[in-house]
Amino acid sequence: MALSKTITINSGLVVDDAYIRVDSVCIQEKSLMQFLAQAYKDNNQRHPFWHVQMSCPYDITGENPIRQAYLHLKTLPEFANAVDC
Repeated sequence: MALSKTITINSGLVVDDAYIRVDSVCIQEKSLMQFLAQAYKDNNQRHPFWHVQMSCPYDITGENPIRQAYLHLKTLPEFANAVDC
């Protein structure tokens, strides 16, 4: 499970179809989850060129935490054009 979208980093570098993966999910108090979203040039890369720490509500009766993290990302304006890959 991953997302793909064009990402522009602070230096102005634009990466088309960046491969975005959710890593390091941490559930706190059964109602909040924190995770790291990292972007890679493609799915074969080992080192991300961009990352962001995020948090969102966690539904203990819902889908698995990683799926919930991806669904949360897709609700954010900066990930509006992201596609599943």
